[in-house]
Amino acid sequence: MRFIVTGGAGFIGSNLCRLLLREGHRVVCIDNFQTGRRENVEELVNTGRFTLVEHDVREPFSIDSPIDGIYNLACPASPPHYQADPIGTIMTSVMGTKNCLDIAHSHNVSMVQASTSEIYGDPAISPQPEGYWGNVNPCGPRSCYNEGKRCAEALCYSYRTTYDTDVKIARLFNVYGPYMDPHDGRVVSNFIVQALSEVPLTIYGSGEQTRSFCYIDDLVRGLYALIQTPSSFQGPVNLGNPTEITVMDLARAVLAKIGGPSRVEHRPLPTDDPHRRKPDITLALDNLPWRPEVSLDEGLDHTIAYFRRVR
Repeated sequence: MRFIVTGGAGFIGSNLCRLLLREGHRVVCIDNFQTGRRENVEELVNTGRFTLVEHDVREPFSIDSPIDGIYNLACPASPPHYQADPIGTIMTSVMGTKNCLDIAHSHNVSMVQASTSEIYGDPAISPQPEGYWGNVNPCGPRSCYNEGKRCAEALCYSYRTTYDTDVKIARLFNVYGPYMDPHDGRVVSNFIVQALSEVPLTIYGSGEQTRSFCYIDDLVRGLYALIQTPSSFQGPVNLGNPTEITVMDLARAVLAKIGGPSRVEHRPLPTDDPHRRKPDITLALDNLPWRPEVSLDEGLDHTIAYFRRVR
């Protein structure tokens, strides 16, 4: 089969491309390299089944050859990146998703839209089920990403109801693992890079806020399972690991594994930073041949080993 992966040179996208290639498929990776990195996918070209196209999905594009499915992962996903160009972030979520939907509709193929747990905002309930509408500030520093993704979901729903496009929405929860950008500002990469550099680990707020971390291999398996579901299953569906941990305990776990003189350093909590993140994955467990398998302990070992190699 032949799949399009937009944002395919990014952290999640490059790992998804690897999975698709391992499964014997052909992949066309589309990326403008705003946050994606060529080095994430350069060696994939040698497979003979991987094509790299530099393009910004905010601009319309066409696919002349037959395709079997499309994954839309194109959008900056860490606060420093998406807040650096908030208008561009919104337009990537909205126009980029529309352009991908047009391809899926014209080729009559399934599309998976990568949404995010951020659409739940700072949730008033935990764990968060897909039926929860969220608690999102539409006029804050995170709103360009949160509301952009919410609008993208609305577009997917509208294409489904208007054109019967087979589009499936995956809400991703705090993914980590190899091929993360060491400077993208996500908490796992921050802590690992800081500990390896023997500088203080930066904790925003008290550190008692919680996250649920999903190892990248588990996440891309879920995305692959999702695109193979019948057209009657559209989601949205949470993909994540429901094991909840405080940010402070994550820092302690990283320090215990890496050692050295690093300590923690507290800074003010950013505006609208969520206090809890824990997915209810019942819908995924009931409808996909998938469940998260990699523990945080094992996943941190793999991720630390990766950063030791590339730093």
